[in-house]
Amino acid sequence: EVQLVESGGGLVQTGGSLRLSCAASVFTFGDYAVGWFRQAPGKGREAILCISNSDGSTYYVDSVKGRFTVSYDSALNTVYLQMNSLKPEDTAVYYCAASPFSAYGCSPLYEYEYWGQGTQVTVST
Repeated sequence: EVQLVESGGGLVQTGGSLRLSCAASVFTFGDYAVGWFRQAPGKGREAILCISNSDGSTYYVDSVKGRFTVSYDSALNTVYLQMNSLKPEDTAVYYCAASPFSAYGCSPLYEYEYWGQGTQVTVST
């Protein structure tokens, strides 16, 4: 009963681009806060960006700011993560998530109730 379906991961060269998709099946993204996370081998899950459902703002961590862009297609009820200028340190499993709770800034991790299955992004040197 997966509720978020991710796609778009793969192998890319340094400096290349990937576009990840996250489609929701049982809720409307516009009513939820959205977060993207990644987990590199041997490391914990790292939040990299979010879309607040309180102020509508998008927040990016410094490590991806200027390279990653999140967008939302209401017709397809899909959130996209455009990743440009990829670096080897971007290699990780990427997860999208949605929170039903209102928050200013990014929601805390425990408030994300819906998660994608994860998609592997590998950036070669």
